[in-house]
Amino acid sequence: MPLSQPTEREELHRRSMTFAGYRRADGLWDIEGHLVDTKTYAFHNDHRGEIRPGVPLHDMRIRLTIDDKFLIHDAEAVTDHGPFEVCPAITPNFKKMIGVTIAGGWRREIRNRLGGTEGCTHLVELLTAMATVAFQTLYPTLAKRSKDKPVTEKPRLIDSCHAFRSDGDIVKASWPDFYSGE
Repeated sequence: MPLSQPTEREELHRRSMTFAGYRRADGLWDIEGHLVDTKTYAFHNDHRGEIRPGVPLHDMRIRLTIDDKFLIHDAEAVTDHGPFEVCPAITPNFKKMIGVTIAGGWRREIRNRLGGTEGCTHLVELLTAMATVAFQTLYPTLAKRSKDKPVTEKPRLIDSCHAFRSDGDIVKASWPDFYSGE
């Protein structure tokens, strides 16, 4: 279902965020994110001169290499385009995510390591969204591996969103031992 019909308007800014998940030959996984910001008009930038319509103001990428437990083994960030010459200098800081597990508290871990002057607002936004991409990438493989094993601890999905609420029909059908409804 589409959004309702908007009033007449003019597009000025476009942000594109794309993500992909890959299974590597060495048994690890790569999760990649790419952010691009463009304008529909030309404007002057003190560090880059005139930026033409459609030319990226921001063009940034992150790759996380993780294992089956969502532990980060490597992190790489690049800034191909930013509004300031200094923008690419912060990308090595994203290595601070190595050793972190993508799990509950993900946003807090990012904020503790890359908040404020330790990071880049745009790269942090991209990194934050990569958690669900990691889950979507690994889940089918991990679910297949554990298909015949009994579930002994509460799955992380329970109470992670409206659909997986512990008193809802999906939990009742999928994990009846963890169902909290009547």
